Amino acid sequence: MFAVTKRLWLALAAAAALALAALPLRAEVSEVRISKGFGILYLPLIVMQDQKLLEKQAAKAGLGELKVTWLTIDGGNIINDAMLAGTLDIAGTGAPGFVTLWSKGKASPRTEVIGVSGLSATSLYLNSNKPEIKSLRDFTEKDRIALPGIKTSLSAVVLQMAVAKEFGRENFSKLDTLTVGFPHPEAVAALKAGKTEITGHFTSPPFSYIELADPKIHRVLSSVDVLGNITLDVVYAPRRFVEANPKLTEAFLAALEEANALIDKDKKAAAEIFVRGSPIKVSEGEVVKMLEDPDTRFSTTPNGVMEFAEFLALAGTIRTRPASWKDLFIPQVHGKAGS
Repeated sequence: MFAVTKRLWLALAAAAALALAALPLRAEVSEVRISKGFGILYLPLIVMQDQKLLEKQAAKAGLGELKVTWLTIDGGNIINDAMLAGTLDIAGTGAPGFVTLWSKGKASPRTEVIGVSGLSATSLYLNSNKPEIKSLRDFTEKDRIALPGIKTSLSAVVLQMAVAKEFGRENFSKLDTLTVGFPHPEAVAALKAGKTEITGHFTSPPFSYIELADPKIHRVLSSVDVLGNITLDVVYAPRRFVEANPKLTEAFLAALEEANALIDKDKKAAAEIFVRGSPIKVSEGEVVKMLEDPDTRFSTTPNGVMEFAEFLALAGTIRTRPASWKDLFIPQVHGKAGS
């Protein structure tokens, strides 16, 4: 009798195991909220949304049907506030804003964030509609430089780094009083109209290209002249979210790699996706030209992020300084040639 019962129990246990294996894993979240910005720097995320790559990779990982909510947020300060408020799970943002939030979060486990991957690199242009402005030294108290967010946004910190190179490290904040917070699309309109105090705009493609198509606007400097071609935007998330959702995190990385592969293989298709999903009026041909610029790159490898960390520490913006780029990012990307 015991032998029969044991055989029956083993059979039932095997059937139950097969049934459980067939079910999607639901220990992790069934909905994720992701933010991206407007420009070319966010193209991998735009492709991911358009092609539903995260949903595909989540299903492949056994996570079942995943609801992905996409938000478009321009400005590091706003993204950081949304992350801290718990209304955002994963965000694409400028590397300086991420490093700043990482440092702040080290003092409180509840608000601690971690980098998920690198995202993109390109050349930011500081453009001006004022002919006499040829360099940073030509901006006066009457001028204003538009940025998506003052102090901590990507453009704001790169501007400070450029100012430090021009006027000396101790004077990195010399032009801070001239900066004003404007979303990139609004800043483009203001610079082109030339009817406001905004005489400069530090921006990324496609906005930089759109502005320079206007004969009244010229380039003052390029970020590559200051920093070289390093990672400007990264992807990050609350540490507690990543630790609670390891399979979703892996699926996100796989989706991002798939998006990058599509961009690399078919720039025309990537341009068509950008144009279709962007509120910015730009042609496919113009976007292809931007993607063919050697300064524009998309990679999950964080390259040169420690340059931002070192500058932010020097500027007193961050109190906790990472010893290595690996301190900033999840272990899944530590095998990459980051810096």
